[in-house]
Amino acid sequence: MKVAFYTLGCKVNQYETQALETLFVQNGFELADFSEYSDVYIINTCTVTAMSDKKSRNAARRAKQKNPNSILVVCGCYAQVEPDEVKELCGADIVVGSHQKGDIVKLVNEALEGKKVQNELAPIKGRVIFEHLPAGGLVGRTRALLKVQDGCQNFCSYCKIPYARGACRSLPLEDAVADAIKIKNKGYKELVITGIEISSYGIDFPDKPSLASLIKSICLAVPEVRVRLGSLEPRTITKEFVDEIKNLDNLCPHFHLSLQSGCDKTLKAMNRKYLSERYYESVVLLREAFDNCSITTDLIVGFPGETNADFNESLAFVEKCRLNQVHIFPYSKRKGTKAATMSGQILKAVKTQRAQKAAEVCSKLEKEYLESQIGKTVSVLFEQQEGNGFIGHSKEYYNVFVEGENLQNVVCNVLIKELNDDTLIGEIVE
Repeated sequence: MKVAFYTLGCKVNQYETQALETLFVQNGFELADFSEYSDVYIINTCTVTAMSDKKSRNAARRAKQKNPNSILVVCGCYAQVEPDEVKELCGADIVVGSHQKGDIVKLVNEALEGKKVQNELAPIKGRVIFEHLPAGGLVGRTRALLKVQDGCQNFCSYCKIPYARGACRSLPLEDAVADAIKIKNKGYKELVITGIEISSYGIDFPDKPSLASLIKSICLAVPEVRVRLGSLEPRTITKEFVDEIKNLDNLCPHFHLSLQSGCDKTLKAMNRKYLSERYYESVVLLREAFDNCSITTDLIVGFPGETNADFNESLAFVEKCRLNQVHIFPYSKRKGTKAATMSGQILKAVKTQRAQKAAEVCSKLEKEYLESQIGKTVSVLFEQQEGNGFIGHSKEYYNVFVEGENLQNVVCNVLIKELNDDTLIGEIVE
C-alpha cells in the first residue's frame, strides 16, 4: 500500500508529517510522491491565511483526481477549526484535527479493511496533553525537527491558531533530551527546536523550566549536532537568556524574532505583547552576544486601520533593526478573529502595493547582509547536489554553494568568495 503526504504551514506541521511518515513506514506502507497515484493521501493543513485553506482544498481535489478510490485524510489546523467544511469541500474520508495524529495509521487501516471509521475530533478546550510523536524522520535527510511545545494562548487579534491548537503544552525536558539523542543516533547533523510558540515552553509545568534551560540541556547532550531555534517572541530575549545560551558552540546564531509590525499603534491593535522599543532591545542584545548572528522575522502589511504613515513607520523600523530576511504577508481576514470585525479594512490592491514596497526594502537589507559575509569563514551543512557541487546552509541559515563531490550531510568550514543572487559561493578550507 502506498501513502502520500502534502504539508502546509509551519515547522510543527512538517515535524508531525515526518512523524507520520515514520509511523506509516513502520506499519508496512510505501511512501509515494503526492503527485503520483497512491492508495492513501494525507493532507496536513494550515489555517493561518485564507490562501492556506484554499491550497488544502486544491490539494484534496488533486488527490481524488489521481485516485478516486483512495482514502483521503485531512488533518491539522484547518481540519480542527472547520471540520464540516473540510468534509464537504475536500471530500475527506477521515478528518483529524491538530491532535490525535498518532491514531491516523489505525484509522486508515480500518478504512482500507472496509470498516466504518469512527473518529471524532478531540475538543480544543481543556486540552492539556502533549502528543508525543516519533522524533526525527526518515533516513536520508540532513535536518531533523524536534517539537517541544504545542498550543498558544497569546490570542493575537488576527490569528486563529489558539482556536486550532489550544492552550500551551510542553514536552518534558528529559523527554526532549532523549529525543535529541535519538536524532543524533539516526545520523542527523542538525536539529531544529520547534513548537507553535516555543517561547512559552514550560509554563504548563509546576516547576516552569525555562526555554534557556531546555536549549542548554539539548546542546550539551548532543554537542556534535547543530541546534537551531524556531520562532521566538521578542520578550524571550533578555540578558539572562542570552547569557545562558551564548557560549553553546553548537547553537546556530540564527534567531527568528516575530515582529508583525514596526508601528506601535498597529502592534497594540494586533494584541501583540510588546512594542517596537522592546523588540529593538532584543535585537541589540542578540547582536552583542552573538558575532555575525542572523536575525529574521515576519511582517504583516495592510492590517485593519494601518495608514500609509503607519506602514512607512513599520518599514522604517525594519530598516533600523537591519533585519537580515523578512517574510512578508498581506493581512488575511480570518473568520472568528477580532481583527476580522475591525473597521478600516484595507483594499487588496493597497495590501499588494505595500507588500511589494516592503519586499524591495527587505531584499536590499538581505543583499547587504549577504555581501557582508564575503571573506568570512563559516560552517556549512551540505544538503543536496546542485550542478557540479553541493548547496547547504550556514549556521546563520543562508545558502552556500561549493564545487565538490560526496558532500551530502557533511559539515565543512567554507571561505565565502562571492555572492550569486541569494546564494553565497565559497571554497572548503581546513
